[in-house]
Amino acid sequence: MSITVMYRRDNKGVLHFREAMYDEDSREYMLNQGKVGFMGTGSATAGVDEAAAEKKFAAFAAKSAELGYAEIPAEEQFWVVAQYALKSAEGTERDRYLEYKARTALASYFSWRGLGTVEESEFAPGKLNIFCLVPDVPKAVKGMLVVLRDANLDFTKLGIGSAPVADASAWKRRHPLPAKTPFTLD
Repeated sequence: MSITVMYRRDNKGVLHFREAMYDEDSREYMLNQGKVGFMGTGSATAGVDEAAAEKKFAAFAAKSAELGYAEIPAEEQFWVVAQYALKSAEGTERDRYLEYKARTALASYFSWRGLGTVEESEFAPGKLNIFCLVPDVPKAVKGMLVVLRDANLDFTKLGIGSAPVADASAWKRRHPLPAKTPFTLD
């Protein structure tokens, strides 16, 4: 799947997003836009081949730029990590299902609300870390709490931390609060 997301702040400082997606398998081109953190409004066009999708992406980028939207470079964004404590050092089959279910829920929820993207996940000793690249930490954390609770994932084992992409050593615990222990990835 190909995705382009662009952002702009309005005169009140509210962050808005515009997103174009193309699914090569279903040959569907989709547009989605709205305020970051809220369900966007979208449209879809079926039966789009790759050449037509490239033209649509170019038109999308031009129109977005005309409206004041721009891509936010990764180095100006933040990592927000959903971290689950595991019962074993290397994880079990149940933990791999947790990884799949959490990644799928986060990817869908974040995409439709302009909150960012799920980039990767990893098993560290006794932990599952799911990395999300986001433009707005407080909204991403709030969204993460909502979607993981709604997906009936083990909320008691969840920790959330954030750090600027430009300084991945500056982790800050975001959940649970108050932060009694520092947030670490390993």
